[in-house]
Amino acid sequence: MRAFVKAARARQLYLPNNPMHRSAIETLRAAFVPVWQQTNILALAIDESDIQWEGETVLADPTGAKSADNLAWLFYKDGVRELTLTPGFEDDEVVKLLDIVQRARRATADDDDLVAMLWEAEFTFLTYHHLDLLQEGVGGSETSPGPAATPLPADQVQRETQAAVEESQSAGIVSMADFDSTLYFLDEDELDYLRREIEREYTHDLRGNVIAALLDIFELHADAAARGEILDHAQVLLPHLLAAGHFGGVAYLLREVHVSLSRSADITDSHKARLTRLADQLSAPDALNQLLHALDEAPQLPAEDELADLFAQLRPAALETIFQWLGASANAQLRPALGAAADRLAGENTSELVRLIQSTDRVVSDEAIRRAGSLKAQAAVLALSKLSGDPDASRRLAAVQALVEIGSAGALQGIERAAEDADREVRIAAARAFASRVHRPALPRVETAVKGRAIRDADLTEKMAFFEAYGALAGDGGVELCDTILNGKSFLGRREDSEIRACAAVALGRIGTARALESLRKASAEKDVVVRNAVSRALRTPGATT
Repeated sequence: MRAFVKAARARQLYLPNNPMHRSAIETLRAAFVPVWQQTNILALAIDESDIQWEGETVLADPTGAKSADNLAWLFYKDGVRELTLTPGFEDDEVVKLLDIVQRARRATADDDDLVAMLWEAEFTFLTYHHLDLLQEGVGGSETSPGPAATPLPADQVQRETQAAVEESQSAGIVSMADFDSTLYFLDEDELDYLRREIEREYTHDLRGNVIAALLDIFELHADAAARGEILDHAQVLLPHLLAAGHFGGVAYLLREVHVSLSRSADITDSHKARLTRLADQLSAPDALNQLLHALDEAPQLPAEDELADLFAQLRPAALETIFQWLGASANAQLRPALGAAADRLAGENTSELVRLIQSTDRVVSDEAIRRAGSLKAQAAVLALSKLSGDPDASRRLAAVQALVEIGSAGALQGIERAAEDADREVRIAAARAFASRVHRPALPRVETAVKGRAIRDADLTEKMAFFEAYGALAGDGGVELCDTILNGKSFLGRREDSEIRACAAVALGRIGTARALESLRKASAEKDVVVRNAVSRALRTPGATT
């Protein structure tokens, strides 16, 4: 019977897919095994405050409260006086009975009573006996195959009916109609006040008060046993709050645990470790994955401030899981909150960010690279520079872009090798970075590229990027090379390719000195349209980026 009560409570608190719910049902089914080894018929007599078997009380409410939480009273008030169970009931019908108990606890005056619910369920392994208190005589026993219940004597029915009538007239049940017209009935303002207070009381979340009370006791009482018991309660409370979707309570609990850890006197190493584990519990991969999966599929997310408060309690260990979900989440409302949490954790824990750049999980590593760039994380420069040897060109490009965003001398030095990369996109990104940041140490590599044969075979975009970088880095010292390319001829009187000459004009325009402008004017009458247009633009905007 205790297992039945616990299963009924679990069905009330948890969803059917919750492990606590499934565990309670399995425990209840297992409890029937030793019973059926002793008897094939389990007849339970139901009184107002207890349930009996063969005259012995097997379940009682110590308070004697006549409420829906008292299982005996729940059956008794609707006239059910006996339940008879037979083997097989524990398979499927026990769940059916738990559902009926849950419905009966929530039932209003307009809903079916418990007897009607039992009748509709059409049990095979459960029979019941009930009294119809509104009629004289004995109510019928609803049965399916199984042992028949013995009708109660008519005089007992009459006594119980009279007792029910007297109980309804007792002081325990008050009718507002008895007071509606009395001299001292409440006026409208007082009724409004009562309504507001009742509404406030019902909407107030007591879980926050429970958490505060537990942790206050933990801080004020140094008794090790008491503190251990409080930690037991807190560890049970956290998954309960998560299962109930009370994320504000979860955030409050974790935040207050951190506060208690800092101000509790004489705290033992064992209790300190348990408090730390409790604070880290939400950030563990399994727990956080389960939470984010539920949020991702939720039709309606919690309030934005409540979600931000919850994510603010995450620890550095959560960063890897968040990186995995940033690209996988299909919830447009969840992604901004995850992004903000990722920025906070990465900014506060650069060592963890650097570790994740080197992760074997491609999704995590790529997200860590992007975050390192957007946060301008100086600590990540070395790890990003090492990616210049990565076999994947897209990762090399992402590393170059991140280093350019960081923009420090060390970061720019880390991309110098990228000017000679095997991939076109990587080379272009490096050249543009040298030009925009005017990173002069890269001049020898850029000059080698401009003078080399490979640049002649490259497309126009790459040629322009490298000549632009050369003009930005070489200054007036680069005029001679650019002038030779733009205006010079070979031994046989041949000129360079039109695209190369146009790129040299761009470089001279970027240099913008008097010598560079003079070189451009010499080519202003050039017959080649491509070259002439490039020269014209360079003369109009000397020193500007093309």
